[in-house]
Amino acid sequence: MSNQVILKAEDLDGYLTQTDMADLARLDEMFKETMKFFDPIDKEKIIEGYDKMGHEMQKICSAHPQIKVYSFETDVQAQAEASRVIAKLRDEKTDHQEFMYYSQRAYEMLFRMAYANEATVKKGHIIVKTPVNFPVQNYAVHKIPDIDHKINNSVMCVMLRGALLPSMIVSKEIEEFSSTGYITPFALFKISRNDTKNESNMEYILDLDKSFFNIEQLDGKDLIFADPMNATGGSLVTVVKYLLSQGVKPKSIAFFNTISTLKGSIRVTRALQNCTCYTLWLDPVMNEKAYIMPGLGDAGDRLNGCDEKDHPRNIIQLLSDYGHNISSLYRSQMFEIERTVLG
Repeated sequence: MSNQVILKAEDLDGYLTQTDMADLARLDEMFKETMKFFDPIDKEKIIEGYDKMGHEMQKICSAHPQIKVYSFETDVQAQAEASRVIAKLRDEKTDHQEFMYYSQRAYEMLFRMAYANEATVKKGHIIVKTPVNFPVQNYAVHKIPDIDHKINNSVMCVMLRGALLPSMIVSKEIEEFSSTGYITPFALFKISRNDTKNESNMEYILDLDKSFFNIEQLDGKDLIFADPMNATGGSLVTVVKYLLSQGVKPKSIAFFNTISTLKGSIRVTRALQNCTCYTLWLDPVMNEKAYIMPGLGDAGDRLNGCDEKDHPRNIIQLLSDYGHNISSLYRSQMFEIERTVLG
């Protein structure tokens, strides 16, 4: 018998308030109204519909301080950058390499929003030895935010598989900003949804036999989860509730998403104490199969390629498939992951 933890959708919905349900129902109606202009396409009506939904979501999020949406929190220039990145990720014509490139940009932007954009952050210095050595060896000095106190207690918690590369990107940013070159430990969780179910009766299955983590390494730490898509919030809540049941007391929980639904963000911040959701873009609704709309498809498949149905790749095979460029760029992160899996 497999060693599994299962969370059901009805348990997840229990965290929502009546106000939350009313807000979500209102967004659902607004999206249905906008969809009427998808076929045949009416660009002006679609733009009008999305503008209304954007203003409504921003208004709703103002009552949820633990939900940080990049396009709501930053200036006009930064919002334009986010729009372009998300547009490329959504586009069905964006190929695998482009998707990886824009995913990296997305997580670098999210990292800055969460850790490095405060004007009051104390400055640190990087002294770099350059290739110029005439008439003497040259050095350069660059100022960066001193955020050691925010990042040097972190553990990257990976909800396989689409979350693997985003987690490596965030860990690399932590290494680059740390004055000591801190390499985050990794905890790897095999979590999946039962795709035979609908959004209303979905089950979230944590397979402990195929997960790799050290409970003692997680207690009292700042736990970071980086998952491209947060549709329902169920996977994160399942993992964290399991850890809490094992006596883990996180110092904080940060959840980084390229795209999140409003419902997923609200569920997560309602269900988990001291948890902040950082998302580059907020989408209004899900369909009945719990896929984000308008969404961008299966982020895991677009990042990693599709598995053969009868031969799913394990974590080491996924790392190998990333290729030499990724292996070289994230070599410290890959070493930590391999050490966690192989012991």
